Amino acid sequence: MTRKRKRNSRALIAAVAALASLCLPAHAAIIGTCTIMIGASGTMKSNPAINIFGSRQAGGSSAGATITANATLCTILNLLDCYSVSAPAPIAFTSAPSGGDTDVTFATVFRLDGSGADIPGSSPQRVTNGTHTIQVDLTATKSPGIFPAGNYQGTVTVRCE
Repeated sequence: MTRKRKRNSRALIAAVAALASLCLPAHAAIIGTCTIMIGASGTMKSNPAINIFGSRQAGGSSAGATITANATLCTILNLLDCYSVSAPAPIAFTSAPSGGDTDVTFATVFRLDGSGADIPGSSPQRVTNGTHTIQVDLTATKSPGIFPAGNYQGTVTVRCE
């Protein structure tokens, strides 16, 4: 009996070794996607004191985008592989006249799916699978002083992670 066990054991080891030699390297599976489609660009306007530029100032408008999240594990478990959306403030204008970036602080807020509730830009918000709209507002405040005359452009990066 001892011999049969050794033979079976040897045969099993040989079979495992043969199968192991046939295995190819495993590739990571894609388990979800999050797509951001940029919509309308926002418009920043100044306040009467010319120390604030913002999309919420009179005549300004929010930027918009559409986010489509699709994660299988999020649907099944509602715990793993879910996406979060954020829109952190930039650290500077994309373009500004000389001195336009000096002593300026930036802040962003966003709203998901038409909600009136402002969410701070750096606060990730979990989204369920499906399509969502996002509206983003950017405010630049110069303190002390006023913004010099010229053209300004700011860019907010919407993240889906």
